[in-house]
Amino acid sequence: MDFVTTQGNLTSGNNMVQGTNFLPNSTTIIPSSAPPLSRYENQKRRDWNTFCQYLRNQHPPLSLPYCSGAHVLEFLRYLDQFGKTKVHNQNCPFFGLQNPPAPCPCPLRQAWGSLDALIGRLRAAYEENGGKPEMNPFGARAVRLFLREVRDFQSKSRGISYEKKRKRSSSTNKQKIAVAAAGATLCGQTSISNI
Repeated sequence: MDFVTTQGNLTSGNNMVQGTNFLPNSTTIIPSSAPPLSRYENQKRRDWNTFCQYLRNQHPPLSLPYCSGAHVLEFLRYLDQFGKTKVHNQNCPFFGLQNPPAPCPCPLRQAWGSLDALIGRLRAAYEENGGKPEMNPFGARAVRLFLREVRDFQSKSRGISYEKKRKRSSSTNKQKIAVAAAGATLCGQTSISNI
């Protein structure tokens, strides 16, 4: 956050500037009027700080320039312990059921969508913090393959398909416009192009 500093001469006796602690004969720190960060930017900052803390907690601590796709995979596996999504094992009787009728001992994991979004945010944060795009460990082939495997296994395990939504082609939109225009002229309405 950017700060504006001003020398403070305070006449009130409580030595407080609204919202800011004030020490006599010192510099007062007043937050600037920078726009608040979006939810995405806040989440990206938290994720980045979490990943950097994870690297610092390694034995020995790992610096960011030496981080690879393998370290990212270790981080994703570490996060699984905090997951809230039930992922059924293949030998579980509820494997492939979307809404199982009873509890089972299968583990809770991070959902594929959460991991995918996390990697997207960390990939952007890496480059914003001075990393080169071609050296980005979050874009490594191993990470992409891991995410694909997690998606495929979780879709089978939970009975949920992750179909990619396809964009409609412009020819389909043109056909819809033509049909609508033809329908309008049949109803006795004239379009602007006919005038």
